[in-house]
Amino acid sequence: MDDAAPLAESSASTIPQAELDALTDKLVTALKTVFDPEIPVDIYELGLIYKVDVSDDREVAIDMTLTAPGCPVAGDMPGWVHDAVVQIPEVAKCTVNLVFEPPWDPSLMSDEAKLELNMF
Repeated sequence: MDDAAPLAESSASTIPQAELDALTDKLVTALKTVFDPEIPVDIYELGLIYKVDVSDDREVAIDMTLTAPGCPVAGDMPGWVHDAVVQIPEVAKCTVNLVFEPPWDPSLMSDEAKLELNMF
């Protein structure tokens, strides 16, 4: 994923743009603290985060996936994401939804992740 791409969707939000931008940066930083234990790259750079919505009440809803549906940490990783995001003082609540459409594939990884994993 490109860090310059908008992460938090802001269609007609009452949150001032500067505040939403700052929160987006904090969300990216928090998501980058979560790693798949079998892959030495964070879930954001792996492309496992599909969508992040921030409501006007600063409730965050995240759609994420896994590298494989049978991932051994499937039951744990959404909790890790939740725990990382709720550490942000501006976040009132966080919901993490595990989705499998579209299926994850390596093309979703950032260039940084591909470099880390020697996939160029």
